Amino acid sequence: MRDYLLTLCVTAAVTYLLTGPVRKFAIATGAMPEIRARDVHREPTPRLGGIAMFFGLCAGLLVADHLQNLNSVFDQSNEPRALLSGAALIWLIGVLDDKFELDALIKLGAQMISAGVMVAQGLTILWLPIPGVGTVALTQWQGTLLTVALVVLTINAVNFVDGLDGLAAGMVCIATGAFFLYAYRLWYGYTIEAAAPATLFAAILMGMCLGFLPHNMHPARIFMGDSGSMLIGLILAASAISITGQVDPDTLKIFEGSTRQATHAALPVFIPLILPLTIIAIPMTDLVLAIVRRTWKGQSPFAADRGHLHHRLLEIGHSHSRAVLIMYFWSALIAFGTLAYSVHSTSMWIVLAITVLSALGLVLLLLPRFSPRAPRWAEAVVPPRYRRRRAVLEPEPEHEVAEDERVPVPAGLHGSTAIGHRSRFSDRRKAGTRS
Repeated sequence: MRDYLLTLCVTAAVTYLLTGPVRKFAIATGAMPEIRARDVHREPTPRLGGIAMFFGLCAGLLVADHLQNLNSVFDQSNEPRALLSGAALIWLIGVLDDKFELDALIKLGAQMISAGVMVAQGLTILWLPIPGVGTVALTQWQGTLLTVALVVLTINAVNFVDGLDGLAAGMVCIATGAFFLYAYRLWYGYTIEAAAPATLFAAILMGMCLGFLPHNMHPARIFMGDSGSMLIGLILAASAISITGQVDPDTLKIFEGSTRQATHAALPVFIPLILPLTIIAIPMTDLVLAIVRRTWKGQSPFAADRGHLHHRLLEIGHSHSRAVLIMYFWSALIAFGTLAYSVHSTSMWIVLAITVLSALGLVLLLLPRFSPRAPRWAEAVVPPRYRRRRAVLEPEPEHEVAEDERVPVPAGLHGSTAIGHRSRFSDRRKAGTRS
């Protein structure tokens, strides 16, 4: 655990320290796109934050390669090299897109090629655990197609959710934290060496997100852009593939002897194996809803709009920060709830806690719909926003002011300046938005 934490801290430190210079570089090169109709930020903000995140990834892998307990990951597996190859390719395409706005089909092709590069180096799904059936070995073509599909879906799901300051990095960091605990439990608790690469990938991914978040929280000083969102999406998919497709479920003693458990009886045992897929549940839901919504309107599935989940939270009255925190809450509930249920599936307290927290999440989600007002007798002790509004009646003038009784207004004053004090400073904020 100490080596993993050291790798995480080095990755976070490198990412954090490089983000400032990268921001200046993005401004100097003009990587600050104009405000679009679907954006929610108010000023043009530089992109290319993925540059700092990629060098954080490289630093994390370099440090891990020189640590005694993690060096075996590079000696016994080719997965770290496969990850770095695919990440470098998707990162280059993302940098070009942040600067020149590439076509969506070009990016889709680059995502498929990056996944193919990882498959060619051994990072692929070999088998699938199916409840009621057991472990099903996949052919080479089946494994390749499933791996490419999972990589493309994960990259686009993370890219779609990157619409508010700190949203994508925070959600991925929270969910990856739960995944790291599960992967480390497999590696250390069950002594399954095949889980070591996924544990390392999760630690590095958390470091990348933690190092970038201080610069990306509202109001963001820099965006990760497609160079960052596609990068962390690919690492997330690589971690899921490494655990779900590389670790043999039989080593976890899923089946007792030759008896195949029924699907409903084996469900708690299979849940840990699909944990990497649950960490992108919210981004994947947003992706599916976006495709259905745009197709229903006769638009391209890649057409941008303001119908994402985070946009809807803003529309119903949530502030920018509260919308991000609500998305954080649901991401943590799904990821850590799945992790807790997989460890103690027979405990009713876990199910009860998840139910209560889900109800709390719904209340927070619908909070702007309610306008609580305190009773008359309690208005003196509650904040003004909870008091009932009273109609203010303007007093009628007792008599008309005669022409000669009017006070002359000095020259240079008009209605707005004569009524009261006006600030000497003009409001120089620009109207704008965010991607």
